[in-house]
Amino acid sequence: MAFKDLFTSSPRSSAMDEILKYQILWMLLLRVLLYTLLLGLNYFFRKSSFDLILIPPDIMIGLLMAVYLTSIGSGFYLLVSEANIRKAGFVQILLDTIFATVLVYSTGISRSGFTSVYFFPIIAGGLLLPRKGGLVSAAASTLQFGIILALELMGDYYPDHIMAMGYTGNQDQMVALNRFAVHGLTFFLAAILSGLFSMRVKSTESALTDSIKSYDRLAILYKQIFDNIGTGIITIDHRGLITSANGASERITGYAMEKLLGRKVDRVFPSFNLNAPRMRQAANFVRLDGKKIRLGYSHVDLKQPEETGYDSLDRHKIITLRDISEIEQMERQMRQAEKLAAIGMMSASIAHDFRNPLTAISGSAQILAKEFAQENTENLVHYELAHIILRESNRMIGTISDFLKFSRPENINREWFSITGCLEEVIQVAKADPSWPVSTQVKIIVNNVTDIWADPKQMFTVFNHLIQNALAFCLPGEEVIIIEAREIRDEKEGDLTEITVSDNGPGIDKEIQDNIFEPFFTSRADGTGLGLAIVKQTIEDHSGSINIGRSEAGGASFIITLPLPS
Repeated sequence: MAFKDLFTSSPRSSAMDEILKYQILWMLLLRVLLYTLLLGLNYFFRKSSFDLILIPPDIMIGLLMAVYLTSIGSGFYLLVSEANIRKAGFVQILLDTIFATVLVYSTGISRSGFTSVYFFPIIAGGLLLPRKGGLVSAAASTLQFGIILALELMGDYYPDHIMAMGYTGNQDQMVALNRFAVHGLTFFLAAILSGLFSMRVKSTESALTDSIKSYDRLAILYKQIFDNIGTGIITIDHRGLITSANGASERITGYAMEKLLGRKVDRVFPSFNLNAPRMRQAANFVRLDGKKIRLGYSHVDLKQPEETGYDSLDRHKIITLRDISEIEQMERQMRQAEKLAAIGMMSASIAHDFRNPLTAISGSAQILAKEFAQENTENLVHYELAHIILRESNRMIGTISDFLKFSRPENINREWFSITGCLEEVIQVAKADPSWPVSTQVKIIVNNVTDIWADPKQMFTVFNHLIQNALAFCLPGEEVIIIEAREIRDEKEGDLTEITVSDNGPGIDKEIQDNIFEPFFTSRADGTGLGLAIVKQTIEDHSGSINIGRSEAGGASFIITLPLPS
């Protein structure tokens, strides 16, 4: 495709052609008005005593009909066809030179009072078709004017109505040459000036068009930024009326744009203090849907420079909004966590200091219990009292140990170890406790799982807490605890080891399932509320999870999943 075709088919070229088309249509309208007015004046002066050569009515009507028909036909052709607009423009200015020549020739040639009509196509050509349009029109006008001057010199080619008047015209060649030169020079000077003016106008229009396009692009960019920014932005005028609001303001407040614009800011945001010197503030706000949120806002005056001429009353204020409900909630949680951490460190220190005296008390009570383990009544009472001291001391030592494990988790040292061996060791230690029921049945079901990847010491504690917890809720005399292990595969997490500890107790109520792993929460009279919290913390430290279910025996079921190394 040629470069000319590319330029012609460009969007900008099409737009320019469309503008040129309407300019030519305006020129056609001006042509009709001009010749109608001129020939109307010709008719008016016919009844006056002015020394003018006038056009006969038949020639005047013929010229008017030619002007009307060519203008109407050209206009219709431009509107319905896809003609070359520039060529059509050249044709029209050449037609105008012909009409002007007919008018001048019919009104006395050198003595005609209508020679200035030539300037209409010359100026129109220079304005509509810069560089060439005016020059072509000037050349055609000069040539045609020279031809009718030559006809005048010959003396035999006058119009009949002029010859009937005995008109002799100009017979001096030098006078004719002078008139030809003066008019030709004037025609070309007008063409050059109109062309320069048109080029100047075109360059100004082009610069203005580029500026408008740049402004439109910037306006669209600023509008997109204004609407898509996450912070709500609202502007108000000196009367406190909301003049603009972005999309974030709608999302934050719940009010649609049309419900914000034009309203008083203190009606929409009654708790805002826009006169406070501190710009960053917070206030409570009730959304349109009734939801209460916490808004952080700031305000600043939008001051116009003095040289812009804006009055002080035209100054606006910008208000930025942000929903800080979650942020403040997180801050409160962080402060609470810091307090709990400080309390935990202090409690762990106190618990550590308590454990040493309790160990001494437990050891002393154990010695006294052995000395009082005689069969007389007095020593038997002392033995029972020493046994109570020993039992409660051991219980307190266990509670303190659990608390220390929870407050100061140990480092995880993962390794492969036998899950069956670990469970058997836990059960062996549990059976050594005198409170362990003889009727308890522990079933271990291992489905092709021999070893697990975890910290054996910490998993010993986990299994011990789960088994003791299951035993506490089993049916007395019919205690059944089932421990099952198997390997599963998850699409997201990969290979996992799943361990389930179930019992035949009453199960766990749904009302307390969400709180059962919280520290110090327990439903047992002799419980500390730390066992299951330690289990959950340990499993999560292993990047695993623990969930509550229902066992086939009807009781509770704790399901542990531990990731396997890839």
